[in-house]
Amino acid sequence: MLDKIALTLLIIGGLNWGLVGLFQFDLVAWIGGGTAGLISRIIYVIVALSAVWCVSMLFRHNDDYVPHAS
Repeated sequence: MLDKIALTLLIIGGLNWGLVGLFQFDLVAWIGGGTAGLISRIIYVIVALSAVWCVSMLFRHNDDYVPHAS
């Protein structure tokens, strides 16, 4: 469950960076009252922690994986 939450937050962060890159519009800053606003900073930290968690997913061995027969 935590993996899915982290991936969801990471996707949201990636989409926000896409908006910044394409349109110079930071949705998180807009919602949180600027890049230095407390709400924005909390969201940025939560997304960063999600990214760190997702890095750990790269190095985990998943015994539950069963490839589908083609």
